[in-house]
Amino acid sequence: MRLPFTLLLGGAVLAALQSAGAQNLTLPETIQAGAAFDVQTTGSGNGTLYIVGPSQVLQQKVTLGQTASFDSGTLTNAGIYTVVLTGGSSTEHRALNVLPAKDAAHITFLARPSRLPVNLHNGISGAVYVFDAYHNLITKPMPVSFDLTPPSGAAQHGKATTMDGAAWVQLNSTPKEGMSKFVAQVGGVTSQRIVEQVPGAPCRLQMSAKRSGQQLELQTDPVRDCSGNAVPDGTIVTFTEDYKGTQSTVDVPLKRGIAKVEMPAHSGATITVASGVVLGNEIHWTE
Repeated sequence: MRLPFTLLLGGAVLAALQSAGAQNLTLPETIQAGAAFDVQTTGSGNGTLYIVGPSQVLQQKVTLGQTASFDSGTLTNAGIYTVVLTGGSSTEHRALNVLPAKDAAHITFLARPSRLPVNLHNGISGAVYVFDAYHNLITKPMPVSFDLTPPSGAAQHGKATTMDGAAWVQLNSTPKEGMSKFVAQVGGVTSQRIVEQVPGAPCRLQMSAKRSGQQLELQTDPVRDCSGNAVPDGTIVTFTEDYKGTQSTVDVPLKRGIAKVEMPAHSGATITVASGVVLGNEIHWTE
């Protein structure tokens, strides 16, 4: 026979535990969160069964000598519970260890960073925390798979085993720019994040020069990173002209992948180009 139970406040339970003693009781040492379980009592007469644990306090009237049954979903918070039966001449306590459910139901997946340059070794980190259906952290080891799929090309795969409910992996950013899908899976539970991979710093700068009236028209070839991705517009390219000990510098943002500028056409001038720490070719202008 299944008996009703009610939730009590902690203070009321402590007062009840100081009341008349209890009879013997038998119950499992461990159960999984949410599992049904039974508590067997001995003796005769009526009593009250208390179960006190993490964020949960239960009270149930019992007939001594009979079994008190608790439905699935009664105890959902993992932790150590104290079970006490009152109603006789003595008080007896038992411990009940409620473990997380064995199957993953929810995962928390953190992917960092959400945006980074292409082709970085171990540039992307993924971390997973595994929870059961009642949001208890599952601390037993569980296999986790990670997949990073770029817009084109082969996907990267990583595997890990949780330790105390957590697992992590590091993967390389892909050679090509674009949005990559980063997926973590534990059992049948998956979670997805998007990682944006952007072009890296310019890898090679090449400029050309031609006269335009009294000026030199300087222009770079399309600027790309070391993986061949076009460097974004707005990236600053610096042109420098040295002539007879005088230096002139102009900063120009890339527009449609190239940078161009006009500078005085001094015969004997030396012109260089750079972007960040990357140096381009050097032109010695003579006429």
